[in-house]
Amino acid sequence: MASQEFSPRTRAEALDRFAKEEFDLLIVGGGITGAGTARDAASRGLKVALVERGDFASGTSSRSSKLVHGGLRYLQNFEFDLIFEALSERSHLLATVPHLVHPLPFLLPVYKNDPTPMWKLNVGLWLYDILSLLRAPGMHKRLSRRRLLEEVPFLKTEGLQGGFRYYDASMWDDVLTVETLRSAQRMGAAVANYVEAVSPLRHEKMTEAVCGFRVRDVSRPDAPGAEITLRAKRIVVCAGPWTDRVGETLNPRWRPWLSPSKGVHLIFDLKRVPVKGAMVMNHPEDGRIAFVIPRPDMGGGVTIVGTTDGPSPPDPGQVAIEPHDVEYLMGLLNKYFPMLELTEKDIVSGYAGVRPLMGTPAGTAGSEGQRHAPITAESLQKISREHYIGPGPGGTILVAGGKYTTYRRMAKEIVDVALAQWRKDFAAERCPYPAPRNVKVSQTRRPINPEAVEGLAAARGEFPRELTQRYGAEAGSVTRLQRPRAIEGTVTARGAPAAQAPADPEGFPALEAQLRFSVRHGMVMRLEDFYFRRTALYSSRADHGLPWAPSLAAAWAEERGQDAAAARAEEEALRAAVTRAEAWRRPLRPRS
Repeated sequence: MASQEFSPRTRAEALDRFAKEEFDLLIVGGGITGAGTARDAASRGLKVALVERGDFASGTSSRSSKLVHGGLRYLQNFEFDLIFEALSERSHLLATVPHLVHPLPFLLPVYKNDPTPMWKLNVGLWLYDILSLLRAPGMHKRLSRRRLLEEVPFLKTEGLQGGFRYYDASMWDDVLTVETLRSAQRMGAAVANYVEAVSPLRHEKMTEAVCGFRVRDVSRPDAPGAEITLRAKRIVVCAGPWTDRVGETLNPRWRPWLSPSKGVHLIFDLKRVPVKGAMVMNHPEDGRIAFVIPRPDMGGGVTIVGTTDGPSPPDPGQVAIEPHDVEYLMGLLNKYFPMLELTEKDIVSGYAGVRPLMGTPAGTAGSEGQRHAPITAESLQKISREHYIGPGPGGTILVAGGKYTTYRRMAKEIVDVALAQWRKDFAAERCPYPAPRNVKVSQTRRPINPEAVEGLAAARGEFPRELTQRYGAEAGSVTRLQRPRAIEGTVTARGAPAAQAPADPEGFPALEAQLRFSVRHGMVMRLEDFYFRRTALYSSRADHGLPWAPSLAAAWAEERGQDAAAARAEEEALRAAVTRAEAWRRPLRPRS
């Protein structure tokens, strides 16, 4: 079966549909929540449009800890329903997207002065196993001090009593979002990135009812497109930390209702922090948990460390790594691994994201007069990761909170709530459109990408491991796009000089073919989409993949039907994006 096209061409088709058709649902936001909602709604036979003002998953959904987990930390809050749901979804993801979600052992060291004793942790881990219905990748096991040090010989020994091994999973978070949107498009959804929702449309008779949005193509920052009138009977806002920004367009008297939290992760070379499994670290001052997560499947291998939990800036787009974030995580690392003698110079890359946590009491979200207490780091730790789904201005549905692991079930609930509210509003004459009848049940338990799953076992024996761990059985489709290496003096099909590329970097076989596949099947519009979100080129290498920028820009231009000047401009834009992403290092330099 041929791989499903999900490309700049299908994006152009979606823009054409936006202008000509009326949709049942318009989803604003192309992170994992919006992607899951689009797929669920389309699977029921609803006519769906989705717009994302940046690249898919360019906000929170590419800046997570990249874990699929039940939330062991939620045991202390007795959030058993949330844990049970998450563990059930963990099993589902391991079975249906095995190329993107991989079992991961965790080590939990216990020290003499830790707040939770060994016996209590053992009880909690038994509960964790039981809540998974004993379907974990492995059952938890108690480890002696000696056995734990055999596993992690550079672990701090003072006060170490022993620990535990338990299991969760790692994931490619940004790629999972794109794959979910590919599936939604296959089911009939019209999907486009780099399309901004500018202002709501009001119904001519029921002027309070929102019946669509004016949207704008912003794929070319130098020349944004004209506004398109996108009509839809109901609007679902899945804008994550930008929900309050969208709310301001819906209601001029909007009051903020999110309690957003900033989370920072630092990335190290796996050879420098050579953990065999993920590790749980408990901060001695604030009691927060952070993770050390090995990712041998990201480039040549990296270790992700995080996360922090602190107040977010008013504009989520301004979130950044700050010196105190680095100090916090470096201090924690050196407390647990003093023998490694890690410094800030060991950091390969890092990223900061904003969690869209719900902080306002339930009700009509963002209604006039709602306020909440000032946000502090301490109050953020008490905010549940449970989600909120409810009515917003003009008959919209607003979403906040939630966990990445449970996105599929949350999406189902979002569509259920949207349909129920739709029927209620029409009966009360607050909505001009009757709710659709004969809506099918959700079909999202099926694999997201059958082409990647079917024949995966055979593909693992035929193609490089780095490709099957990212593309599954579609690794064959990637390798078929491989071109002979350019010979000096040759030209491309459009007459531009062929770029000379160094050999593929470690962990990135068939790199140019991966880019071509990502343009055709991952809707890569800009080269930075590929570097930052379709692969780990930026995050996993100290050089951030820039030595390959000229040849990849040339391949990008060829795929997009652009000339050599466009390739040079795209390369310059990529280098500028890397410079912005690395700006957090400048305040650290005098200290190193």
